[in-house]
Parts: sequence; C-alpha cells; structure tokens
Amino acid sequence: MTIKTLILAAGQGTRMRSSLPKVLHKIASRSLLEHVYDTSKQIKNNAVTVIYGHGGERVKESLAGLEINWVQQKEQLGTGHAVQQAESEINNDDIVLVLYGDVPLLKAATIEGLLEKVTDNSMALLTVELVDPTGYGRIVRNASKEVLKIVEQKDANESEKLITEGNTGILATKGAKLKKWLSQLDNSNAQQEFYLTDIIEMAVKEGVRVNTHQPESADEVLGVNNRKQLSYLERVYQTIQADKLMEAGVTLFDPARVDCRGEFSSIGQDISVDINVIFEGINKIGNNVIIGANSIINNSIIADNVQILANSIIDNACVGEGSRVGPFARLRPQAELAENVHIGNFVEIKKSTIAQGSKVNHLSYIGDATVGSGVNIGAGTITCNYDGVNKFRTVIEDGAFIGSDTQLIAPVTVKKNATIGAGSTIAKDVPEGGLTLSRTKQISLKNWKKPVKNK
Repeated sequence: MTIKTLILAAGQGTRMRSSLPKVLHKIASRSLLEHVYDTSKQIKNNAVTVIYGHGGERVKESLAGLEINWVQQKEQLGTGHAVQQAESEINNDDIVLVLYGDVPLLKAATIEGLLEKVTDNSMALLTVELVDPTGYGRIVRNASKEVLKIVEQKDANESEKLITEGNTGILATKGAKLKKWLSQLDNSNAQQEFYLTDIIEMAVKEGVRVNTHQPESADEVLGVNNRKQLSYLERVYQTIQADKLMEAGVTLFDPARVDCRGEFSSIGQDISVDINVIFEGINKIGNNVIIGANSIINNSIIADNVQILANSIIDNACVGEGSRVGPFARLRPQAELAENVHIGNFVEIKKSTIAQGSKVNHLSYIGDATVGSGVNIGAGTITCNYDGVNKFRTVIEDGAFIGSDTQLIAPVTVKKNATIGAGSTIAKDVPEGGLTLSRTKQISLKNWKKPVKNK
C-alpha cells in the first residue's frame, strides 16, 4: 500500500498579522509545517507533497533538503482547488491522505487509525466532538448514523448549526475515486470556493461508505489562525512534553514552567529540573543530574552526577561526570569538560577542552584553549585568542596555577605545574614548575597631595 500525503500549506493567514507565512510560525522552535511533515513521515510507505502558495520560495526553503514534492497553488480558491493542483502526483491505487500545514499536533497513531478505515469501497474522515463547533463544518448523518454530507458554517441552517460533530478536513481515500470527485467540484457556495468537503456527498451518492475516526483529544486537530491559538497550542505541546519527561523519571519542580523545544537521544534516572529551564535541539542527559532555574540546554551532552546551577547556558557542549557548572555560566559550542571540572559564576568557555579536576570558578573567559588536569584558573583570567583577524590557541598543561586577573595572549603555552602571579600579562611560553609574573614596580610617594576642585 502506497500512501500519498498532501499537506495543504498555501494560505496567507491574515489573522496572524505577520509578513511570515502562517505555516512558518513556530511551536517549540519548529514551524507548524515542519511538525506536520515530521508526523506524516512516521507513516510507512508514505510520499509527501506540500501544496504551497503564499510565501512561495520562503516556504520551500524552510524545509529544504527534506523528501518533499512541491506543488504550487497560485490562486487560493479553496481546499478542493488546492488538492486539484496535486492531481498529477496521485496514482489510482494510492491511498491519498489530506493534512493541513497549520494543524501541528495531530498524532501519527490518529493518522494510522484513519488510514485503517479506507477500503476499496469506503473512504475515511476525521471528525471531532466539540463543545462549541462554531466555525467548523458540521457532519450531517442519517437516522442510521451514516454520514450523508458536510455543511460549512456559512451554508448551514439553524438545525445543522446545532450539530456538535465537526469536520477537521483531514481525510483519506483511494486515488482513483479522489481524482474523479475532484473533477466534479464546483464553487456554488457562500464563499465561492471549491470545497474539498463536497466529495463526501459525492461519495455517499455513489454508495461509497464514509467511515469516521476521531482523535483522543480535540487539541490534536486544532488549527492556528491567530497568535492566541498559536500560544494555546504551544502550551498544549509543552504539557505533552512535560508529561513524557515525568513518565521517564524526571522531576520537574513546576511542569508548567519547563519548555522542551527539541528531543533527547537518551535520558537517565533521578534528574531534577527547576523552573524556567529550556531544552532545545537534541540532548543526552545522564543519571542524577540537577539543572537549576532559568538554564538553557541546547544540543549538549551532560554526564552522570552533574550539577548545572541557576542561570547557566549549555550550548553544543559536553559536561563530564561529576562536574559543576554555574551559576551564571556559559558553555559555548565545542566546550568540553572532563570529569569533576568546576566552572563557576560569570565564566564563559568557548571551543576549549578542560581536563579532569580543573577549576575556572570566577569571572573568566577561556576561548580556543586546551586546559590540562588539576589546573586552577583564578578570577578575571582571559585567554586573548583573537588579534582582530585570526584566532590562536592557548595551552595550559597539567597542574598549572593561573593567578587572578591574568591575560594569556595566544598563541602561548603554560607548562606543567607552572604558577603565574596575579595581574600578569603573559605573551611568551611559561616554563615548567616555576613562578612567572609581569608587573610594574609598585611605588609610594610621600607628601603627595590629592587634587582639589577649582573654585
């Protein structure tokens, strides 16, 4: 069985009040369209076609490199018209699945349940029971509860408006039947659009049964038409992610104040996460990890028994077992900490490796550096790695002690067990084992008088 998924993504979304095409607005750092695509690709033997319009190349560029057939809808004349543009992509024996690029939370299991209800003489329609169905097309059934047709809100009479079963627009049917029905669509309705939903009545007239399926939650089929709806679905999505984390054994101090905008390649046991923590990208987190409030973890690896203290950013970095980072620390891309490393408050590490047991505890910048084991780097130390054009590397070997307020002008090497006195500017290699410092002579002037303000 071959599935052909058509994702309708041509709408402008004027109620978003944005120059950005509606389907490119984001939930959890991914566009609405990307959410729909990712879900559809969970279905086996599935080829995806995206029907785009408003935003043109911008929409295509957003999913560049993915397995997608692109079809343009130059005029937005309704959902039926949109599907007509992709007719050449459809083979007679395909099962065609129609999804929407602004409905991001639909589950793969719901799609699979829908597809199971497609046979040679039946199609499948996803419907939803709603407390308030305003704006939805209504599912009209006969006395035997068989679907007869769908009536759009603006075309519904008073009794039809009382129906609480709404149409989601999501459906699946055999390709040959769909192509036949598409050729029969017309726009004699209040909107003067070609409604895809009109094929339901055509199917019934031909004796094709319309089987319905419903999602576990109405939130799955909610679309985004304005910023308020976007915000609501963001919270729905984050609630789902928080539940998954807690089911995996993570303690969330407040599930409503943790955002997961990515995924985990693996996640350990006995992890505790304080409020306002954001996870982005793909992260790997070990056992017994503590993550403090207001921290951001992005595309990083955090080993067992690590403490990330409050207000820290871990970005494309690796934190070794037993290490402690923060508070107010920043690990930038290619920062690699070995076991039992301490990175303290207002310390920034970039493109550097720091070996076992070393400490950078206060107010320092370590960039483009190789730091050995057992090194102590004092407050206010800077590796001066950039000359305005090129970047150079600093090497600090095992056991070195770097005094406070030291500037290491790269390229430079500090040898094993060397000590650098506080306040030094080091521009040459430092020999092993001894004390190196650079300071001007301290003098005191007797009988010196402070200047006074002119009257």
